[in-house]
Amino acid sequence: MRDNVVTPNIPEIPAEEWGPGYHLWQAILALLAQRGPEGTTSLVRMASHLVIILLAVTVLWLSRVQLPRWEIVEVQEPAAQTQEAAAAPAAVPSIIGKNTLARAPVPLTLVQERTRMEIITHTVKAGDTLYDIAAQYGISAETLMWANNMELNPDLLRLGQPLVVLPMNGVYHTVTQNDTVESIARQYKAKAADIVDFELNGLNPRNPTLTIGQKLVVPGGSKPPVVRQVKIYTGPIPANATRGTGRFVWPTSGSVTQGYKPLHRAIDIASGRGTQVKASDSGYVVEAGWSNAGYGNYVVIDHMNGFQTLYAHLDRFFVSAGESVAKGVVIGLMGSTGNSTGPHLHFEIRQNGVNRNPFGYLP
Repeated sequence: MRDNVVTPNIPEIPAEEWGPGYHLWQAILALLAQRGPEGTTSLVRMASHLVIILLAVTVLWLSRVQLPRWEIVEVQEPAAQTQEAAAAPAAVPSIIGKNTLARAPVPLTLVQERTRMEIITHTVKAGDTLYDIAAQYGISAETLMWANNMELNPDLLRLGQPLVVLPMNGVYHTVTQNDTVESIARQYKAKAADIVDFELNGLNPRNPTLTIGQKLVVPGGSKPPVVRQVKIYTGPIPANATRGTGRFVWPTSGSVTQGYKPLHRAIDIASGRGTQVKASDSGYVVEAGWSNAGYGNYVVIDHMNGFQTLYAHLDRFFVSAGESVAKGVVIGLMGSTGNSTGPHLHFEIRQNGVNRNPFGYLP
């Protein structure tokens, strides 16, 4: 057994002098001074251990408490603002709120597709027409015709032929002696400022100097129409020639691949090579041979009533100038000679030297 602890020498107080508080204090002191049985702990040490345990429990409890979280949320813009975002950036609204962190929208700039500014070259392939090529590049057929000097034969193309394609509607002008920006603008009914400001022309706005042979794009310019002159047979009318009736028949069989247009004053009828081509009305042949203008092998028939018919791109022809022909007689075979992209018949009807729409005369 351990030695007993010496208790303080407290003078005894007579019982009649003890109060209730004194008795309580004496009882607490006696309790704290006690030792338990051997191997046990005093109440003071037990109390300190309980305090440590309470502190540990408190820490664990606090660690499980959920603290406020900063959330990143995406701010949705109204539909109307979304549609107008590309046109004009809207002011960024207040995006930071209480206990909330919002991501700021990043303005997106949409760059419009730049208009083509360079001059390119198109190589004619099978089936190409002037109108189809122009539509492919977003320019007018007249612009394509003027840039390639095709005013006399705008509808006649040949396979592999290179065509200059401007980036916009207008005229491609070659500078000659005494040309000025102002005179060129007047010639093509355009604005001098547009010629100078066009980037591809490379002109100095303060001093637009021109050089002979220089190529200029004239934006919005135009050329006057060129009237094609035709060669008329001047020999005697055959004695047995039959006057035309004025009622034309289809000169061949096939599919109409191109109709009558301002720059194509004829119709094209396509079929296989060697398909028969017949006289659309009675008359006599005024021309039969090869054309350097792009027709290839061609025949012209005068119907002696003010009308003439022309048959072009023939593979072969069976008539000669001065020969009388009757309506429906075979005069040749369909081909692809001259400026042509495939076997077809180029058919024209002329009245007093003026081209007419064949659809208005054929059944």
